[in-house]
Amino acid sequence: MTALLIGAVIILAVVNMAQYQMKRSRDRSLEYITKKLYSLTEQHSSGQILLLTDDRKLQALLVQINQLLDDNQKITARFTRTEHSMKRMLTNMSHDLKTPLTVVLGYIEAIQNDSDLADAERKALLEKLHQKTYEIIRLMNSFFDLAKLESGDKEIPITKIHINELCKKNILSFYDVVQAKGYEAAIDIPDIPVYAKGNEEALDRVFQNLLSNAIQYGGDGKVIGLSLSSDEQHVYISVWDRGKGIGEREQERVFERLYTLEESRNKSFQGSGLGLTITKRLVEQMGGAIALQSKPYERTAFTITLKRMTY
Repeated sequence: MTALLIGAVIILAVVNMAQYQMKRSRDRSLEYITKKLYSLTEQHSSGQILLLTDDRKLQALLVQINQLLDDNQKITARFTRTEHSMKRMLTNMSHDLKTPLTVVLGYIEAIQNDSDLADAERKALLEKLHQKTYEIIRLMNSFFDLAKLESGDKEIPITKIHINELCKKNILSFYDVVQAKGYEAAIDIPDIPVYAKGNEEALDRVFQNLLSNAIQYGGDGKVIGLSLSSDEQHVYISVWDRGKGIGEREQERVFERLYTLEESRNKSFQGSGLGLTITKRLVEQMGGAIALQSKPYERTAFTITLKRMTY
């Protein structure tokens, strides 16, 4: 009997010692995890917590912590990009507003200070004043539109759209400009009706922006193109030109907020850098996508992909 009691005591002692060792090992591991986590978060550095352990619960904890660290790094990177973009936005916005406002102020002072100003000159100055004021309003509307799109406050009802007719309408709206500049219009729109999921107002704005950019920035090639094609699931609309094109590095940035085209194509043109960003947001809200392919003086094409409707 005594031997049994001694054996039981020994077994309990061994078990307690094992549990104590396991607790000490877990405590050391938790202490290491805590210090490492504190170091990573304080220094805002990337990395993961690596620990060799047979403890399954600690392994599961480390998996979740490392997942959180990865997510935190992605959020931090997005925040840094957004912060940089916002600073750039404020800089460009102040510049874009300052220039026309300075011109407007100059026109007003000219009208106010010259009492002998002829009626014809006064009328011409007032016309320029009206144009510059409209330019400021258009710029402000672009900023507000982008803010609404990115916050989800702008609703875009999706309906069945006859894409053939919409493409024809928009290319025809630029007919006079294309003719006046002596450009060739290369239009490839099939006679068979093609329907897609979209919003007519939003697509009008998308086409107007892309066609306007093609004429403004791709004029060197003297050709402006619009093509429409489709397969069983999607509709593809390409607006293209044969101009100077966009460099490979810039192609990844043209849809960013306030990345102006004069940086990548033609420095003689000024722009707010919001047109393509708004275009991308509109296309995405319609469940579509937009892509850019550019080969200088051969083909620079913005291609919109929308979901096709066959019924």
